[in-house]
Amino acid sequence: MISISSIETNDNAGEGRGGTTSEEVYEKLRLAIVTGEIRPNAPLIEVDLANTLKVSRTPIRESLQRLGADELIVPRKRGWAVREYSALEIQESYEVRAALEGYAAGLAAERGSDEEIATIAEIQKLRNVETNPSHEFRVTTNRQFHDGIIKAAHNRRLADAVYRSGRFYFNERIAANTTRNDFASNQADHSRIVSALQARDSDAAEKAMRTHILNTFRAFQRYGAM
Repeated sequence: MISISSIETNDNAGEGRGGTTSEEVYEKLRLAIVTGEIRPNAPLIEVDLANTLKVSRTPIRESLQRLGADELIVPRKRGWAVREYSALEIQESYEVRAALEGYAAGLAAERGSDEEIATIAEIQKLRNVETNPSHEFRVTTNRQFHDGIIKAAHNRRLADAVYRSGRFYFNERIAANTTRNDFASNQADHSRIVSALQARDSDAAEKAMRTHILNTFRAFQRYGAM
């Protein structure tokens, strides 16, 4: 059975996108999968999930069907299991995410309010001053940074497409394996994105974000995290 902590403690992505019980269950399960808390081939049994999350089986069933449509899980004899992607599929997913999130960064430079861009810059500043960040801090602030940019793009359909393409997130397992140099490189990417947003340079913001997403993909490859 999947432990409750593996689902409940990772509720950072897609902030503000839920509301109903079914939506909340879907977001929690989806996030647990894309952050690697629930690993490939792990079984997902309706009755077990309902007991774990203390909800009826209806929102569980609806959520599993949506996750199946997202191609994150596949049907098995006694329910569902987390899908295991090939290296090529993972690469293709990152390339799609780079295109979509890059465009979102470009829109954020054009459409984001001064307050939204200031919030994104403040998150980055907080990451810069943290001398010995915990894995949890790195993961949480990274999602806040990316979610802030997606929100600032002010395009709900694009945001939905970005979240659907985001099947492999930076997570604590990756953070535990990356070096200080990796973190410094990640920070440099973020700083270039922030500078472009503050300058309202949509082309530079899009390019910087695309480069950053593909750099993240190469880090995932190096550490065999997928």
